[in-house]
This record gives sequence, structure tokens and C-alpha cells, in this order.
Amino acid sequence: MTNEDIANMLTEKLALSDVKVKSEGTHFQIIAIDDRFSDMSRVKKQQLVYAPLSELIADGTIHAVSIKTFSEQQWQREKLFN
Repeated sequence: MTNEDIANMLTEKLALSDVKVKSEGTHFQIIAIDDRFSDMSRVKKQQLVYAPLSELIADGTIHAVSIKTFSEQQWQREKLFN
């Protein structure tokens, strides 16, 4: 499964504004961007993004995943510093 496949799946299933995916083998880094994250706890954000990935984790397609979430405004600020 490619980074683009995972990004498309998350965008489709969660209707996110934007998703960035990077990987090294079976280790994935995901940045999910959507305004609904501004009112969610850190745990709820992780659970929301993790849920559609659970089958891929169970079958070994994804071995490790790092998830960062941002509202649109937070992402704009984050991009300025990178």
C-alpha cells in the first residue's frame, strides 16, 4: 500500500481537509488536517485517525504509525516554522 493510497483512504473515510503521509517500509507518519480537531482531546484525535487503519495494522501492512493532527489554522502556523 502506497502513501497515496493511505492518504486517499483517510481522506475518503474521515472527510479530512488534507492528509500527508510519509513512510519507511511499514512505518508510517501521518499528518491529518481538519478543523474538527480544534475541539477534540488528543486521545480522541488519535482514535479518529487510527480507526480506519486498524485492519492494515492487524494484517501487518502497517507496523508502526505516528499521527499528528492539526486544525487548518494550526497547520498554517506549523508550515511557517518548517
